[in-house]
Amino acid sequence: MTLPSGQFPDLRNRGVLVTGGGSGIGAALVEGFLRQGARVAFIDIAEDASRALADKLAAETGQRPEFIAADLRDVGAAKEAAAAAIAALGSIGVLVNNAARDDRQPLEAVTEDSWDESLAVNLSHFFFLSQAIAPQMRQTGGGSIINFSSIAFMLNMPEMPAYSTAKAGIIGLTKSLAGKLGPDNIRVNAILPGMIVTERQRRLWLTEDSIAQMQEKQCLKRILVAEDLVGPCLFLASDCSAAMTAQTMIIDGGVF
Repeated sequence: MTLPSGQFPDLRNRGVLVTGGGSGIGAALVEGFLRQGARVAFIDIAEDASRALADKLAAETGQRPEFIAADLRDVGAAKEAAAAAIAALGSIGVLVNNAARDDRQPLEAVTEDSWDESLAVNLSHFFFLSQAIAPQMRQTGGGSIINFSSIAFMLNMPEMPAYSTAKAGIIGLTKSLAGKLGPDNIRVNAILPGMIVTERQRRLWLTEDSIAQMQEKQCLKRILVAEDLVGPCLFLASDCSAAMTAQTMIIDGGVF
């Protein structure tokens, strides 16, 4: 599927930071913002894939996204990455907290370490990157923070207790940050994807049967892919949603 053709002129030259931008949904978002003329940086732990993506997009668009290697489970590293992104772009008007990992683990197998690991991968860095970027947004007159949650916590999925907890927590975090940062003209909203069929999902979890079963639940009877999330994210980043904050946008083909 190709990226959406809509244009958001106010995003041209705007500084955008995407976490987990080296592959999957994040890579589609990086490309989407680049094609709007934004100045884009992205953070990822996978260096080879991320550098390859930056090379590919530079060749295709004439603009190279700034890749920052960091393990966002490390709060200190996350803060250093935020500072590096501000230094590279000059200013950041849009923060997209996307990085996550949807590991499966049954209730009986969860340990303190695996629980803490899941929240570190899927929730904690959303807060600490927002905390690091918000002062600069405040100084430059505002901005947009977009947090990627998931419908997973709404589906009663039995083998994702920690992941589902993190994704539900993102909604609470979004609303709290919106209340705190609204007076500074910083908007905070969340996107909840449904079953997005990426290469990683096919490799690890999805089968043709499981994809078909979810399509039966969807109003739109087609596979959802990473590019389906680009348009909603651009909208939330742009001035088109200037009066919208503390909201959640479900992009699941009509399951909910």
